[in-house]
Amino acid sequence: MIEIEHLHKTYRSGFTMKPKLALKDVSFKVEAGQVYGFIGPNGAGKSTTIKVLTGLLNYDSGKVLVNGISPRDVKSRQYVGYSPEQPYFYDYLSGRELLRFYGKLVGLKGAELESRIGWALELLHANKDWIDRRLRSYSKGMMQRVGIAQAILAKPKLLILDEPMSGLDPMGRRDVREAIQQLNRDGVTIFYSSHLLSDVESISHRVAMIVDGHIVREGTVDEITESCGVEYHVRTRQAILATDLPRGVSQTGHPQEYICADDVARDRLLGYCLSNGVAVEKMDHKRPSLEDILTEEIARADA
Repeated sequence: MIEIEHLHKTYRSGFTMKPKLALKDVSFKVEAGQVYGFIGPNGAGKSTTIKVLTGLLNYDSGKVLVNGISPRDVKSRQYVGYSPEQPYFYDYLSGRELLRFYGKLVGLKGAELESRIGWALELLHANKDWIDRRLRSYSKGMMQRVGIAQAILAKPKLLILDEPMSGLDPMGRRDVREAIQQLNRDGVTIFYSSHLLSDVESISHRVAMIVDGHIVREGTVDEITESCGVEYHVRTRQAILATDLPRGVSQTGHPQEYICADDVARDRLLGYCLSNGVAVEKMDHKRPSLEDILTEEIARADA
């Protein structure tokens, strides 16, 4: 659905029009049927990449295909739905009037249009009394729901969302997560950016992490987190002398709690406990979160 290879994008700004390389050799692929998370700090290049994919920005060099077509060709957007990070709509319309307008733009009319609007609002839990109020009275969360609803009216094959959970309360985030998962079950491929990394971990099939304009990690959540090391925290009923601890095992501040640097150290500790009659009360599998890894990558880039 999306294929990007060696993408470069330069901005020029200021009085001297000094060039700034915003995207540096960006490459990744989104297969049909995936929920693909795109994460990184502010200014890393997430929105720039999305605007390139949707044809809103041109790019310097590289290969970019959406549904097998370059985004420079308007045909690439035929089966794409898009909601920007900060959707801006004519604020004297109501939410329902706005959806009727966008529905007509994609060829819907009459009973089919009204049915599709009802479906989109129900999916986003936005079929409330406020949907018939003017948009100028909407909160950020209400506007986000309407923005996503207009993006799915045509039932696209590919849905591109820039920070879809921004401004939502916990219930709103849950509703949007569930909507994304339901759309994906219905066969929609979803590419989205987000700062809410716990949500990304819970719903994404694959993730790309962008820092300072280039991809620093890409893969499944398990592949990314396990590549940064996995610890095992073990609690025993009796304390073990520090001099008896196997290699790769260290004691925490608690005399009966130990950290194993990897699975080999874990096996050494369990073997020691079995041989010496030390009861193991608890063992936890600890791995870094996406937030931990992203923080490390940002610090490395700034160093």
